[in-house]
Amino acid sequence: MQPNVWKDGGLGAVIRWAVVDTSLGQMLVAASEKGICRLSFDEDEGALLRRFPRAQILVADAYMAELAKQAASAVENPAQMPDLPVDIAGTVFQEAVWQELRRIPPGETRSYAQVAAAVGKPSAVRATGSANGANSVAILIPCHRVVRSDGSLGGYAYGLDRKAKLLERERAG
Repeated sequence: MQPNVWKDGGLGAVIRWAVVDTSLGQMLVAASEKGICRLSFDEDEGALLRRFPRAQILVADAYMAELAKQAASAVENPAQMPDLPVDIAGTVFQEAVWQELRRIPPGETRSYAQVAAAVGKPSAVRATGSANGANSVAILIPCHRVVRSDGSLGGYAYGLDRKAKLLERERAG
């Protein structure tokens, strides 16, 4: 979706969705014709309708079901991350942060300060945290790999227990 389509509640977009079971709970996977635009836990069609009130929201077709299956495999085996298409839009800074998150190898973490420095904005630690939280495709953009400077987990939109389990799997695999 073009950034203006994101800002306009998905106006004119067609978004297909599926909910798949994972060992970390039910995961919503939603995609436009360009790629996955939402990957989250404990959400359903209602969450998509609130996020994209002006889009056409449809249940999964065969292609979407395959994307959802592959996204679920990323939860179960994060070291073997499939190369799935994503369709996200953010500010230039958010997109720089998201690119940096994708560079963090499985099993490793970075602090918010390290990510801010890596994108050339060492004083933008809080903005880095906000960009991390604005990530709409958890797992695929591994926001769970960012921790506080003291090494503690910090926050995670889907709960610290899930974050800890994701990091444990990555370190084991």
